[in-house]
Amino acid sequence: MKKLSMDELNRLSVDEFKNIKKTSIIVVLDNVRSLHNVGSFFRTADAFQIEKIYLCGITGTPPNREIHKTALGATESIEWEYAVSAVDFLPSLKNSGYEILSIEQTNKSIALQDFQLNKEGKFVLIFGNEVYGVSEEVIHMSDNAIEIPQFGTKHSFNVSVTGGIVLWEFFRRIHL
Repeated sequence: MKKLSMDELNRLSVDEFKNIKKTSIIVVLDNVRSLHNVGSFFRTADAFQIEKIYLCGITGTPPNREIHKTALGATESIEWEYAVSAVDFLPSLKNSGYEILSIEQTNKSIALQDFQLNKEGKFVLIFGNEVYGVSEEVIHMSDNAIEIPQFGTKHSFNVSVTGGIVLWEFFRRIHL
C-alpha cells in the first residue's frame, strides 16, 4: 500500500467541476457562527458535488481568510449565495420541487438511516447554529427533520461533522 500523489487522485479542475451534473442537494447554513465550520461545509459540498450552498444570517461569506483555511479553494468550485434569512427563499425552493429537511432533533425527527430517500428527489438540507440549532421558524417550514442517532453522553455533533455524515449518507444512497 502507498499513499496516492495529487496527480494520481485525478481530481476535476474547477472549470470541469462547474460543468458536471451536480447532486440535487442544496445546503443551507442557518446562522452558523464558526468560519471554520463554513469552510468545512464548502469542502464537503465539493467532495459530494453538491448543487449550492446558501449562507444565512450571521453565517460568514467568502472571501474570508478563515473560511479559506478549511475550504482549501472549494469556495471557487461551489456555487453559493447569501440571504438574510432562509425564510426568504425556502418557499421558492419548495415550489421548485425540493424537499425541505432540517437536520435537527425535534419531537418528530426521523433517524437518518430510517429516512425514505427518493433517489430522483431534490433536497434542501438545513444545518443550524452551533449552540441553538436550526431556528424554529425554519423548522416550521420544513417537510421533515432528520437526526443522526447518538449513543454517548453528548447530545450533538459539531455542525460540520453532522454535515459530513448527512451529506455522505445522501450522496451514497443517491449515487451508489
